Parts: sequence; structure tokens; C-alpha cells
Amino acid sequence: MVIEINNENFEQEVLKSNKTVLIDFYAEWCGPCQMLSPIVEQVAQENDNIKVVKVNVDENQSLAVEFGIKAIPTLIVIKEGKEANRAVGMLSKTELLELIK
Repeated sequence: MVIEINNENFEQEVLKSNKTVLIDFYAEWCGPCQMLSPIVEQVAQENDNIKVVKVNVDENQSLAVEFGIKAIPTLIVIKEGKEANRAVGMLSKTELLELIK
């Protein structure tokens, strides 16, 4: 299951999570974001050991600024409250799983 994240629930759902968190920074109008979304959903369903969340950059600009998001989609892996990895642009499922490791 993918959780929608906003400024109010970010700290609790992401920074205080006891699991590795994959954040998908996206926008509704973004074509590559729409193509990546089913892959992100599939990874979320198949991997109980990680938490997958999405941040709409149009609705949560302060989070986008905080993480220095310059292009979307941007995927960020958070481990123990800190950024562990990042990728920008379209990824295959295999590349996405490698990013999380």
C-alpha cells in the first residue's frame, strides 16, 4: 500500500518509521510520474519490509524544497530517518529494487 504524505504526517510516517521508506515525489500532470506509478505500487505490494509513500510536489512544495527536488519523478530512500539513496527520472522495477537495497 502506498501512503499519501503531506507536511502534517511526514515526520511520523517517514522520519520516525522503523522501516526503510521509499518516497516518490510526483505531480499529477507529469507523464513520467504516471508511467512510474504502477511500478512503485507493485514494489509496495510485493515488499512488506519497506514503506512506500508519495508526495505531490504541487500540494507540498515545502517538502519538495526541503529535499531539493529539481525534477520529477524523484525517488528518495530514507533509512533510520536519513537519506540513503536518490534517483531522478523513470526507473525499471529492477532499478527501483536496487535503489532500495
